[in-house]
Amino acid sequence: MADNGELGGVDGAGSRSTRTDTDTAGAASRRQALRRLAGVAGGAALAVGVGAGTARATGRPRTGVRTYVLVHGTHSAGAFWTAIGRELALRGHRVVAVDQPLHGTERFVPQAYRTQDPRALATEPSPVAALTLDDFERRVTDAVRRAARLGDPVVLVGHSMGGLSVSRVGDAVPELLAHICYMAAFCPSRTMPSLNACATSPEGQRAISPVDQVVGDPEKLGVLRLNWRTSSRRDLVVFKEMICADRTDAEFERELEGLQTDESLTAYADRAVGRAGTWGRIPRTYLRFGKDRTIAPELQDRMIAEADALTPHRRFRVHDFPDAGHLGPADPARLTDVLHGLRV
Repeated sequence: MADNGELGGVDGAGSRSTRTDTDTAGAASRRQALRRLAGVAGGAALAVGVGAGTARATGRPRTGVRTYVLVHGTHSAGAFWTAIGRELALRGHRVVAVDQPLHGTERFVPQAYRTQDPRALATEPSPVAALTLDDFERRVTDAVRRAARLGDPVVLVGHSMGGLSVSRVGDAVPELLAHICYMAAFCPSRTMPSLNACATSPEGQRAISPVDQVVGDPEKLGVLRLNWRTSSRRDLVVFKEMICADRTDAEFERELEGLQTDESLTAYADRAVGRAGTWGRIPRTYLRFGKDRTIAPELQDRMIAEADALTPHRRFRVHDFPDAGHLGPADPARLTDVLHGLRV
């Protein structure tokens, strides 16, 4: 365990986290319903230590409504959550899908990307280079603070690179969060303190890295730039294998439309390590995708194990989706079932 209370390493490859087979139906769904009832009954006790009792503090009754703050991954945007957000809203919850700075509705699109000028695209400057993980953290923390004022429990969910913000925000405002959830997301530790460190670990290197697809010199541009509109069949094959090898070509092409060219190199290198006394107080869940080629399952397992070694009294509850690639199951209801059933 780390001396400073941050996520530390463990010996051995296995994680002793509680695992749930999300593919079982019938009895599992009945147990889930009972757990939700038990969660409502026990919520007051949990709220004292975590801050899930904002509704009690404001005198508002607990209705089972939650606010889900959803954080997208690298080269992506809040629109990534459309299908899951719709399902959560139909179940009576509030949903806030965050666009990180210069992403989504405010995203930067290089002119050379519009015109597909390869030479110009390799050198065109990007304002995304100035972004740091602090900028991402502030954006998400602001959303969490505003959500908490509504009085219902706040659940923070991050996908992929969004896990960095989950860890940072969990450290910053643990009292505002009822639950945190990593969806095939980076969860750095003392031995792997950044996204870069996770990705370059032995487990991380089992993933597909688009090294040959990077446009320009990342060190000069300050961003990792990818040309999602490329006409190169070789590059498109790599992108599909990395992102959604388990999906159809039509689904892959739709996914490409939502991706942006640039992501901050600085944010990749910035530290995002949870601490036992803050982040470690919050109940947490990991959605493990067994055929993920962006964040290898082996890396997911190591991150889970190192987190659990830090807080053995509060471990990840792990839900396995063994056949899911990086985007998760094609049916959003399978993920929504888990998110809706989280204990708060």
